[in-house]
Amino acid sequence: MAEKQHQEVHRSLQTRHLSMIALGGSIGTGLFVASGSAISTAGPGGALLAYVGIGVMVYFLMTSLGEMATYLPVSGSFSTYATKFVDPALGFAMGWNYWFNWAITLAVDISTAAIVMQFWLPSVPGWVFSLIALVLIFTINALSVRSFGETEYWLSLIKVVTVLVFLVIGVLTIVGIMGGHATGLSNFTYKKAPFVGGIPTILSVFVVAGFSFQGTELIGITAGESATPEKSIPAAIKQVFWRILLFYILAIFVIAAIIPYTSKDLLGSSASDIAISPFTLVFKRAGLAAAASVMNAVILTSVLSAANSGMYASTRMLYSLSLQGYAPKTFGRVNRRGIPIMALLGTTVIGLLTFLSSLFGERIYIFLVSASGLTGFIAWLGIAISHLRFRRAFVKQGHQLSELRYHAKWFPFGPWFAFILCVVVIIGQDLHSFATLDWQAIGVTYMSIPLFIILYVYYKIRYHTKMIPLDKVDLTRKRHHQD
Repeated sequence: MAEKQHQEVHRSLQTRHLSMIALGGSIGTGLFVASGSAISTAGPGGALLAYVGIGVMVYFLMTSLGEMATYLPVSGSFSTYATKFVDPALGFAMGWNYWFNWAITLAVDISTAAIVMQFWLPSVPGWVFSLIALVLIFTINALSVRSFGETEYWLSLIKVVTVLVFLVIGVLTIVGIMGGHATGLSNFTYKKAPFVGGIPTILSVFVVAGFSFQGTELIGITAGESATPEKSIPAAIKQVFWRILLFYILAIFVIAAIIPYTSKDLLGSSASDIAISPFTLVFKRAGLAAAASVMNAVILTSVLSAANSGMYASTRMLYSLSLQGYAPKTFGRVNRRGIPIMALLGTTVIGLLTFLSSLFGERIYIFLVSASGLTGFIAWLGIAISHLRFRRAFVKQGHQLSELRYHAKWFPFGPWFAFILCVVVIIGQDLHSFATLDWQAIGVTYMSIPLFIILYVYYKIRYHTKMIPLDKVDLTRKRHHQD
């Protein structure tokens, strides 16, 4: 009965929910806080190049995921697709990797909430705010899927309106109507700008950009919970991508034009300074002191929204892993309201990593962002591989492409472009640490690679799985949640 109830609740998610859930996961920490780190590290030109590059890649990945999700909508999403179209060992490793990814992202978002709160209350320990945020997010997710969808819809709507207002005020500041004097584009040629540190530095910022765009693939997770996936998923993909690309590129352009990349207030520029959101800095520069405080409140709402999506995604992935036999059975339990409560509790425990941020300082926060960003790229690699295999199997078994409800753009260029770019970024994302032999940085930043390999090899050895031949790939279309 609980399982049936769980499925019925899930199907209440509509197109507006799907669009906003994906926005909720990808417009938050990355844009409002980590964007300052990108500009500080690679300069305005480097930051823009990284965000444009990742944005294009994510578009191709979303269309790949959309094609598979409209054909086979399941809660396990790309973990399930890797299992069905490639190799069960890959599905196992991808599922656990993705759970780890969002569990860490949840921790990063909650620690960011503490950073934002300290704008008003600098004397209160950050862990207090982190704990309050974690309890709040847990409560929202423990109520019901419908309440989660509605909460995320309204929180994300606040973000969209806020970014639009920010863009208007930012442009007015750049041209001199607000803030006293026109900054123009002088900061784009200030000192070493627009490109600071060359290709290795720009590559490292690709990871920050990747972290920012993570969440777009949530559409795949919610596919099995949508009432009409064949209609809502293509619509959501089309809406979300253009909104995100528009907001991110314009917002970073505005920030870079108003705040020089050498500013000590930008996150990552100095470990001794308290991080302040670039959005707040822009409002202060425009002469709106009160508005800066209001903006900080909006940023807090946005970060909580992103954490909310992160909790949802990681809980659903852990639940799906359990039903596939990839995780302990206890995580497959649902309560009377249809919530996978044990998976939710398990993910919440990982959220306690937030305390590392308040105990060890800002550097741990930067490391967590990098570690989370890299696991996201591994998930994206899996999506590209799964889609290439899906298409080949689909044609091999005599199907016509006209049977597909939604077609990925520019196939096979799209998934191959995403695959190659992901590999390049993963390898080159922290070359500086190798040059300086900073083993701590190397260990934390790259830790998801050995983790993924260990998961893959473990399953491979234990169950002796092999890559599924194209003519044996299961293309049966069944509406279910467990695989």
